[in-house]
Amino acid sequence: MAHQALEVMTATHHKTKPDPETLQFGKTFTDHMFIMDYSSENGWHSPRIIPYQPLTLDPAAMIYHYGQTVFEGLKAYRTDDDRILLFRPDENFKRLNRSSDRLSIPDIDEKMVLEYLSELLKLDKDWIPTYEGTSLYIRPFIIATEPNLSVAPSTTYKFMIILSPVGSYYKEGIAPVGIYVEDEYTRAALGGTGMAKTAGNYSAAYKAQDKATAHGQAQVLWLDSSEKKYVEEVGSMNVFFKIDGEIITPSLSGSILEGITRKSIIELLKSWGEQVTERRISIDEILNAVREGRLEEAFGTGTAAVISPIGELSWKGEKTLINQRETGSLSRKLYETLTGIQKGRIEDPLHWTYEVK
Repeated sequence: MAHQALEVMTATHHKTKPDPETLQFGKTFTDHMFIMDYSSENGWHSPRIIPYQPLTLDPAAMIYHYGQTVFEGLKAYRTDDDRILLFRPDENFKRLNRSSDRLSIPDIDEKMVLEYLSELLKLDKDWIPTYEGTSLYIRPFIIATEPNLSVAPSTTYKFMIILSPVGSYYKEGIAPVGIYVEDEYTRAALGGTGMAKTAGNYSAAYKAQDKATAHGQAQVLWLDSSEKKYVEEVGSMNVFFKIDGEIITPSLSGSILEGITRKSIIELLKSWGEQVTERRISIDEILNAVREGRLEEAFGTGTAAVISPIGELSWKGEKTLINQRETGSLSRKLYETLTGIQKGRIEDPLHWTYEVK
């Protein structure tokens, strides 16, 4: 798409900003939002920033009926010297296009959309909280809007970005969580939409999460769909295991989301000289490593939590402690390094941060 001038309509009334100490995830939204439209005749067009407001869609809009939608999640951070940093936003828009391709949605110009996002952030920069552990969550998403009940890709779409100030994922530092190993439901199958960040993947996981909660655990550990044997993801995060000094994470099989935090963790560990392996790993191998005292740490990785240490596994009625349910030294070092880079407090040797100017 050719570069198009961004239209900006500023809000005349400004919302009251929430108390940064009591922020909840995804409950509060800023004064403005970004919208861009797509039609098969005109491609992506009419990029604009407008006051945050409800949408009006035809009841037959295809998003409501066939779930043709993709989304992303990233954060803006305010540094101690009052700069605005994003963490690898180019990777988010690359992944958005990979998701769109799987869902038959037209791709966006990644570089141009990052420029539009920067303008939105500059307009709503006062919404980026400064309180320790807080950030501004950024949700880009695309929905199918054509009013048509035919089972086919839409010919029209809306691409939007909304912003939400969020609190620290952990109220008391990074504390290990309990994980329920799911052996009934499946998150994704080979050839399915597991590698795409699309809405149905998440609502289809609610039943399993209910089971985990009923068993007193915080998250679900998903196994592969065909054999119910190999580990895939934990909740909506990628997962890592440190066994005999080697850090193992499930290889990207096509049913696992290619996490940007996952990618960053692998690159960071390799830069430290750690042994990192991407391969299939079975739940039996993990439990044997626990029993033999060889599993040193386990943790999930994702945008919301960054690092989420795993302190307990619940599998077929048996509960197994990991590292005495304490946060491991590697998990802590990774968390402190990644959050330090994101907040601009420590050196960024791999050039991951993007400054909004």
